[in-house]
Amino acid sequence: MESFNFGTFLKKVYYYQNMKKVVLCLLMVVTSHLLSAQSPKHQSVFIYSFTRYVIWPDSYNIGDFEILVLGDTPVLTELKAMAQAKKVGDRNIKVTKINSVTEIRRANMLFVPSGRAADMEGIVAKVNNLSILIITEEPGLGAKGSDINFILKDGKLAFELNQPAMIRQNLKASTELSRLAIMI
Repeated sequence: MESFNFGTFLKKVYYYQNMKKVVLCLLMVVTSHLLSAQSPKHQSVFIYSFTRYVIWPDSYNIGDFEILVLGDTPVLTELKAMAQAKKVGDRNIKVTKINSVTEIRRANMLFVPSGRAADMEGIVAKVNNLSILIITEEPGLGAKGSDINFILKDGKLAFELNQPAMIRQNLKASTELSRLAIMI
């Protein structure tokens, strides 16, 4: 019979406790990476869905359906992939990256990624009464003039809807979209 060595026992317990912490940390890192990797994909699906539940004035329903994206964001890649595979009715989708607020021009949608909150006042002033659906992804931007703002609610992607901003821009959200949204 082998004798019990208390020192060896403590070393093994310490080793297993540390291994548990390492494995837990790795799982958290992998999970957060997977969630962040899926978020742009989910956002692009939502954005495409918005095309069916927002009504633009007739003059915005001619030619390509254009989505402007302000700056660099993983959503740009997902939107471009979506544009290759989908249409809005019989209209092609055109996704254009712009680098500054001064480049905002007539389009159907403008996606403003997180980190561009400082530009929001200028964006709202530039869009003014144009019928461009402003979509953001940073807490608080819905109340600052964004029409739709992505948020995480209970760990899931959700969106806020700013009805007064949409009315100001001559856009109308369907009842279905309003029911799914968090109204602000």
